[in-house]
Amino acid sequence: MHELPIVEKRKKRPDWLRVKLPIGESYKKVRTLVDEYQLHTICQSGNCPNMGECWGAGTATFMILGNTCTRSCSFCAVKTGRPPEYDEDEPRRVAEAIKLMGVKHAVITSVNRDERQDRGAEIWYQTVRAVKETSPQTTIETLIPDVRATWSALERMISAGQEVVSHNMETVERLYRKVRPQAKYHRSLEQIKRTKAYGKRTKSGIMVGLGETDEEVFQIMDDLVAHDCDVLTIGQYLQPTKMHLEVADFIHPDKFALYQEVGMKKGFAFVESGPLVRSSYHAERHL
Repeated sequence: MHELPIVEKRKKRPDWLRVKLPIGESYKKVRTLVDEYQLHTICQSGNCPNMGECWGAGTATFMILGNTCTRSCSFCAVKTGRPPEYDEDEPRRVAEAIKLMGVKHAVITSVNRDERQDRGAEIWYQTVRAVKETSPQTTIETLIPDVRATWSALERMISAGQEVVSHNMETVERLYRKVRPQAKYHRSLEQIKRTKAYGKRTKSGIMVGLGETDEEVFQIMDDLVAHDCDVLTIGQYLQPTKMHLEVADFIHPDKFALYQEVGMKKGFAFVESGPLVRSSYHAERHL
């Protein structure tokens, strides 16, 4: 008689990771605008757990340059492949939607466009400029991808007038090959340092629960401070599908509070740390 293989159950989410259901008129308004203007949001593409809360408050994080990424990060729900989209009208539509939403602080991100020589920098520039011209009172945070050391592209991306420029490290150095196989730890640090040198408020985010140690979390804090990062966000990694990395640990809220305390002592201007924190969560606070 053959024994059946033992199948491990996925870790059950603890009570502190419960999220609000998407309801309310503000949620419906944002959903309607996103659909009407044929826009992408990382809220949807990335299976963000805060979509109900943020959309219910009338805010969303827009994702430009299409909905297909040239990277294959093992934590991310955005689909991977060769992007067919390069929509030159996208900046206008994003700006119009932000104006209609009436948001005071807009967050814009994008997929990686490694196949393009400028890494998508021109669409980035045109989108931020369009928002600034259409809604001059709106402050902007741009969460930009790794430009693979194409520093001319970086300069174009961040020279359009946005107030905050974020680039996520995502995880500690030891786990990079597993979590971000097409990225390089020190290259991302260099990108943040160069962004600060351009005079921007800098920001980065990491996930925990991937098997990192406290010492490794403290080390990436030191590395970020040494590379002139102003703001750090720390959140719990959540497995988006069975095809992605499994959660190694669910980190208790008390540990997130410790990370925030340590991060502030190390010299960050602001640390947002909690189980449901994502890089754009409560982004308006980081100004």
